[in-house]
Amino acid sequence: MEAPLDILVFRDPREMLAKCSLTPLRGKPGIRFVDYHPEIELDPADRILLHVDGDELSSADRGRGLLLIDCAWRRVPTLQRRLIRAPLLRRLPALVTAYPRKSKTFADPSSGLASIEALYAAVHVLWGSRPELLDGYRGREAFLAANPWLLAPAR
Repeated sequence: MEAPLDILVFRDPREMLAKCSLTPLRGKPGIRFVDYHPEIELDPADRILLHVDGDELSSADRGRGLLLIDCAWRRVPTLQRRLIRAPLLRRLPALVTAYPRKSKTFADPSSGLASIEALYAAVHVLWGSRPELLDGYRGREAFLAANPWLLAPAR
């Protein structure tokens, strides 16, 4: 039996739901969405936050929940300030995105991923393969082809 997911998505409601790569996950067991509001304080409750400044996520992190901040890159600090305590920071191993990113106002980080790509890779490390999480993602095949380690059983 698969271990249940424990994922909290803190999302910026300014982002269009129709364009959000995580929208197909709404209502799935083990995945909870909380919309940002300036008055909200969110307790990460010992969760792992995917962040470029953390140590690499590994199987040693299993057993912890996952916090994903879903917003434009420039808004991450704003949402992060609403966390009432510091989560454990972890970064993903190197991945290649299949998401067609483009910004008219600033340059995306070279290692940036679509939210669904980051979530899927973290779930693979923490809970094992859950291919159904990519069911609604148009870039699914290209993302998996570019990152074949995500097709192997989790170590």
